[in-house]
Amino acid sequence: MFRIVATALRSSSRSLITSNAPRTVAVPGRLMSSHSTESDEEFDNRYEAYFNRPDIDGWEIRQGMNDLAGMDLVPEPKILIAAMKACRRVNDYPLAVRILETVKFKCGNKVQEIYPYILQEIQPTLDELGIDTPEALGYDKPELACVNVDSIH
Repeated sequence: MFRIVATALRSSSRSLITSNAPRTVAVPGRLMSSHSTESDEEFDNRYEAYFNRPDIDGWEIRQGMNDLAGMDLVPEPKILIAAMKACRRVNDYPLAVRILETVKFKCGNKVQEIYPYILQEIQPTLDELGIDTPEALGYDKPELACVNVDSIH
């Protein structure tokens, strides 16, 4: 984001020298008044290509997933497969598990319907990459839960 603003400011500062007209700096992708004409397939392909970049780093993976988490949607399995492979390329296992936790949270009250479908679709990739689900790691249960002594017997 900062690089985009700095580039826009640098290019607009040259034209400000020649013109005294007030200018606004438009940041690409942040125009609130325009409607998106991107289809679902184009949206999926854009994020899949983003995660499939060979030079992606951990920060950019987090940025892409943060953008997806901010939207009112659950990412398609092909986007998640690309994100899992990106996590493997940067060797960030905790990030891969955190992405799966985020997807489960994004399922909301339909978690019993959507999350098993997503796991079914991405399970071959998870097995190939050696990534466990949060449930297999025990992250779905409280870590320091005490046994209730009143209900032992």
